[in-house]
Amino acid sequence: MKDRGPMDAKEHVLKTVKEHGVKFIRLWFTDILGFLKSFAITVEELEAALEDGMGFDGSSIEGYARIDESDMLAVPDPTTFILIPCRPKEHAVATMFCDIKKPGGEPFEGDPRYVLKRNLKRAAGLGYTLYVGPELEYFYFEDSTRTQALDAGGYFDLTPLDVATDLRRETSLALEELGIGVEYSHHEVAPSQHEIDMRYTDALSMADNVMTYRLVVKEVALRNGVYATFMPKPVFGVNGSGMHTHQSLFKGDKNAFFDESDKYHLSKVAKCYIAGLLRHAPEITAITNQWVNSYKRLVPGYEAPVYLSWARRNRADLIRIPEYKPGREEATRIELRSPDPACNPYLAFSVMLAAGLEGIEKGYELPEPVEENVYEMSDEERQKRGIGTLPGSLWEAIELTEKSELVRKALGDHVFLNFVKNKKIEWDTYRTQVTDYELKRYLPIL
Repeated sequence: MKDRGPMDAKEHVLKTVKEHGVKFIRLWFTDILGFLKSFAITVEELEAALEDGMGFDGSSIEGYARIDESDMLAVPDPTTFILIPCRPKEHAVATMFCDIKKPGGEPFEGDPRYVLKRNLKRAAGLGYTLYVGPELEYFYFEDSTRTQALDAGGYFDLTPLDVATDLRRETSLALEELGIGVEYSHHEVAPSQHEIDMRYTDALSMADNVMTYRLVVKEVALRNGVYATFMPKPVFGVNGSGMHTHQSLFKGDKNAFFDESDKYHLSKVAKCYIAGLLRHAPEITAITNQWVNSYKRLVPGYEAPVYLSWARRNRADLIRIPEYKPGREEATRIELRSPDPACNPYLAFSVMLAAGLEGIEKGYELPEPVEENVYEMSDEERQKRGIGTLPGSLWEAIELTEKSELVRKALGDHVFLNFVKNKKIEWDTYRTQVTDYELKRYLPIL
């Protein structure tokens, strides 16, 4: 429904719910950490909700409002309307994502969806539309209390009568029924680790799709008696789960990243965008990798990037350039490999775009690609070649983010300050814990 105007979309929603006998409409939005929030209204309230929004207590939502300014409005975006299939007609249900507004009708600066819209407007002012294609990896476990794998497979493995294969197929079909295009579905590197890739689309639609995708993956798993998790590093000694994010900027119908005459087929715009990501990657990492556990994945040896480099083929680099195929200019893109699937996609896409646009606007120079294995270089060699590193812990990441004018501008003061405050609390809670590792390692000998 993204190609409909707001008025046409409203009329379509009202007509569709009547034709399909929809009784309940679920309204969705997220807090600053990317947790999906939901409440339902009856069809009798729908027209008023589309016009004026539905009130709720913002002080109960993480990162939203203080108790003395808690009144908020959730205004459904009719272009996000989805009719949920496979329900009896008399109990048909639909969903819509909401924009959060203040009682006076102005946008609420703490709404992550608004944050992304603001950054996309900045790009539009320069003539660009951001398209993204994230690859969200996840694990299936027997339940949510332990990491008992369902299979012992590896990358692209097919195990006869594989339960997870059936789960991926059922999930892919469910996503397609919800209007979310699926390109690939396959087993990932670690045992019981899987991936379903959604079809490339504009950044706002994709952020909404990521929220729906995570919910559908989990719901399908639960219906089948297992548990799916997007935790970045749930199992020691195997690969963690990433959200490799393919990105490109378009000007109208033309891919602004493509240049036929360049040896890498990358335009000046693309090179400056990559340079912006490389320069600002450390300070945006707290947003793209927001949990203590995220930094258990960002270590050498498990295909997750640690060093600030780019290349065409080398998957050890932070940024990879997928191989150009003649006649597929529109597919020219860059792949940022550090984010993980437990981020808030609205904020993550915002800071990625902000870093790239900074590179474009300030004309950052792109260093030469690093096709060798960066992990095998000595510290001296990496230093000589100017290859920096991502932060090694959530605390290091928070310190860099807190000093970042780029992140503050991209998120806005409200989200920026509340996010940093939340992450400091998380780190303080984590650093005072006594872990099983410490008890097993030290208690018998100290």
